[in-house]
Amino acid sequence: MKFLDQVKIYIKAGNGGDGSPSFRREKFVEFGGPDGGDGGKGGSIILKTEENLNTLIDYRYQQHHKAERGENGSGQNRTGRSGEDLILKVPLGTQVFEEDNKTLLFDFNKKGEKYVAAAGGKGGLGNTRFKSSTNRAPRKFTKGNIGEEFTIWLQLKTIADIGIIGLPNAGKSSLLAALTNANPKIANYKFTTLNPNLGVASYDDKEITIADIPGLVEGAHEGVGLGIQFLKHIERCKSLLHLIDVTNLDLNESYNQVKNELKSYSAKLLEKKELIVLNKIDLIDEETANDIIDNFSREKNCEIMTMTTLEKKSVSKIKAKLLSYVS
Repeated sequence: MKFLDQVKIYIKAGNGGDGSPSFRREKFVEFGGPDGGDGGKGGSIILKTEENLNTLIDYRYQQHHKAERGENGSGQNRTGRSGEDLILKVPLGTQVFEEDNKTLLFDFNKKGEKYVAAAGGKGGLGNTRFKSSTNRAPRKFTKGNIGEEFTIWLQLKTIADIGIIGLPNAGKSSLLAALTNANPKIANYKFTTLNPNLGVASYDDKEITIADIPGLVEGAHEGVGLGIQFLKHIERCKSLLHLIDVTNLDLNESYNQVKNELKSYSAKLLEKKELIVLNKIDLIDEETANDIIDNFSREKNCEIMTMTTLEKKSVSKIKAKLLSYVS
């Protein structure tokens, strides 16, 4: 399924049904009178989180959504049937914005959460409602109210326990595939990952949700490379796994480049708990690796580990460590 994290849709709640101006007319009944029923309520547009969804792709192909209108009232004081609500399913982490795409209306961060995006119109009143001792044959009735209609934006920010960040081609997709049941695209060139990938890692009786965030290059917070459209997904991750290719010429430069992009986008991202993992350790000898790690670890305030995705023992060690970052 193709990943889509932003979409614009038009929603229209159902109009309320009209009240009835009916009068009772039956054979052998001496006294008639008003017997018009009320109109039914229009259906509302309701957004609801769906646990198994992770994209907004469905709304790319259907952008107009209308709920059912209420039926008109009728004689014998019969109220019109209310229109059915239209429930639109969205992934966990979806945010609802007004048409300007800036004003936040609702933020979904719980399973099964609901939000009435557009309320259905109230039904009109039948003429029975207007009879009194001085007005025994009212012809007055009211029309149903018009249902709300809006154009709104849906934006998805991926919710995960761990977000894997790093420069392009650091091995993030390979790590995700090794840790979880995900099958991301893996290739030996930059920007293989064009969309965030999600996977679930199982360890003993616990599960960890891991997101592979596309590579961040210099200027990403200004839209360079894959741009800020994926930086926002890091905001919802509880902790970060910063993956660095140990064969890079300057590990500090690689590390600081990503950290600077996070800071430029939002300083709050630097407050997240971080685990640094030096990847592809199998490509250099042990003595060189120790020297690199010693030099790189100076003035670092977070934990540093090494690994290679080619060894199950190395992957299991990382998976076990991640448990302590989400508990």
